[in-house]
Amino acid sequence: MIGKFHIQVRPLLAFSHDAVAAGVAWFLAYWLRFNLEIPPSNLGAMWKTVVWVVPLQAFVFWQFKLYRGIWRYASLPDLRQIMLAVGTATLCTALVLFMLRHTDSLPRSVLLLDPILLILMMGGSRVVYRVWKEHRMYGLRRRQGKPVLILGAGDAAVALLKDIGRSESLYVVGLLDDDVSKHGRMLHGVSVLGKIESLPYWAGTHDVLTAIIAMPSAPHAVRRRAAEICAQAGIEVLTVPSYQDLLSGKVSVSQIRKIEVEDLLSRDPVILDNEGLHGFLCHQAIMVTGAGGSIGAELCRQVALFEPSLLILFELNEFALYRMEQEFSRAFPCLKIVCAIGDVKDESRMDQILGQYSPSIIFHAAAYKHVPLMEVENAWQAVRNNVLGTYTMARLAIRHGVGKFVLISTDKAVNPTNIMGASKRLAEMVCQSLQQKRGGTRFVTVRFGNVLGSTGSVIPKFQEQIFRGGPVTVTHPEVTRYFMSISEAAQLVLQAGLMGDGGEIFVLDMGEPVMISDLAKAMIRLSGFSEQDIPIVYTGLRPGEKLYEELLADGELSLPTKHPKLRTAKAREIEGSWVDALVSLLNPAELPSDVQVRELVAQLVPEYQQSVEDITPRRSAHEPRIQS
Repeated sequence: MIGKFHIQVRPLLAFSHDAVAAGVAWFLAYWLRFNLEIPPSNLGAMWKTVVWVVPLQAFVFWQFKLYRGIWRYASLPDLRQIMLAVGTATLCTALVLFMLRHTDSLPRSVLLLDPILLILMMGGSRVVYRVWKEHRMYGLRRRQGKPVLILGAGDAAVALLKDIGRSESLYVVGLLDDDVSKHGRMLHGVSVLGKIESLPYWAGTHDVLTAIIAMPSAPHAVRRRAAEICAQAGIEVLTVPSYQDLLSGKVSVSQIRKIEVEDLLSRDPVILDNEGLHGFLCHQAIMVTGAGGSIGAELCRQVALFEPSLLILFELNEFALYRMEQEFSRAFPCLKIVCAIGDVKDESRMDQILGQYSPSIIFHAAAYKHVPLMEVENAWQAVRNNVLGTYTMARLAIRHGVGKFVLISTDKAVNPTNIMGASKRLAEMVCQSLQQKRGGTRFVTVRFGNVLGSTGSVIPKFQEQIFRGGPVTVTHPEVTRYFMSISEAAQLVLQAGLMGDGGEIFVLDMGEPVMISDLAKAMIRLSGFSEQDIPIVYTGLRPGEKLYEELLADGELSLPTKHPKLRTAKAREIEGSWVDALVSLLNPAELPSDVQVRELVAQLVPEYQQSVEDITPRRSAHEPRIQS
């Protein structure tokens, strides 16, 4: 009952305040006009007009809905609304007084002074109330809680300061920013102390154990450097959400979180041809094989954003497909989906699916990808699944008139030293060969490296080892890998699918290679430990593993495309008849051994290197030849 009373009374109190302010402002306008002493003749005119001015202006204020806001949160939008209401009220006042013929005795300067005074009184009272209320509520808390430093002094930092100002658990002792022009300035009463490199000094001075990176729009390299400075100083590092998340409305700036290794490895956002992709995917039947895997699942999410008429999720793993079905029923309730279980090698099942739903585009992500697991005991299954599965899907795509077939490949297909990589190179060759048959289907291959957070990725493995107390196992001190986020990889696959005319092998810009030992050290530091607490143990390269991944094979060059993160590899030509000979080899009378599989693959893929002892990288391993 009391709460309802307050809700009803407070707008009336605010309205009464503004009505009184209208009368006082009219009197002060006369008083200032006549140098603080109103002549008796004008005093009568003032009283004669004020009885019209106050009700009229109060009516205008009410119509402008100035009393729906809460004074404690008064801000610039409220001030703009007040100015607009006062301006309108002034025009109405002048018009009404003119119609009543009261303007003969009305000094014109009063009509100029009145709105200025009224804005000052109405706006000022709201600001004073907010300052008093916030000081009363939060002023006594400012030195309570845990001291923190904010890295960055931009819009995100300002928003964060407002949120933390209301917190009992944190208070900000200062901000750090590399912009020298901001040094010594104040933001909401907090000083910009210096550059980010000076964090160890200021942390020691103010006993700070936590820093918050508030630079969501800064390049990833800048945020990564800030995180590394915090880690080296032994400071807990938090971050606000990314700029893309803030824009999309997924999270608010106050939702600070612990920084993760993905933040250190992330890259600048991908710029997509959204208009082109909309025309490519919208109102189309799209099929994704391997839809329950890391890449396949993200491809489905990205495709769904472009509103296809039908999305076919094809997957062998029942539980993975069930999870996708549950996710899409929540996230995309209006999207028509088909969850189909089956094996891409099963020609009759695939023929049934393609015949029933007639997809116009297929993204073929189904594959066995784990290198050591496929290298021993499972070599033939890797070749059968990755090569025969691709051949089956590709041939049926031609038969059913699929417009475009996009193969998800890997940088491990380049000069492969393992069966998994060689099988993916064979899958690429299958698509190259079928493209030469000039069917209606256009085959596009996309080749990229490791993706963050994917199934079997090294990062979840390191996280689990750190959680158990170590040690963290790395195969070799010098092993390096390229990394890319799952969302970036999926977006670039869509972009390549749009751009491909048939027969291309697109190579994604993977950025700079990352040394796995440095990644392990960074993850240990971000977890709040040192290498003395969590040791790193080197276990030796596993079967089929290389020190350096390559993006181009021997004899390959790459050419630029209109997208800065996509290039096309000039791979060696594959004869159209080659694929027919391959199929006969993939259906032997009896299952071959791992040794026989390697011998077979060596005949089919000249660049395949069987020797696991020779781990010396070639020059092209870390210096791929790029032709502009």
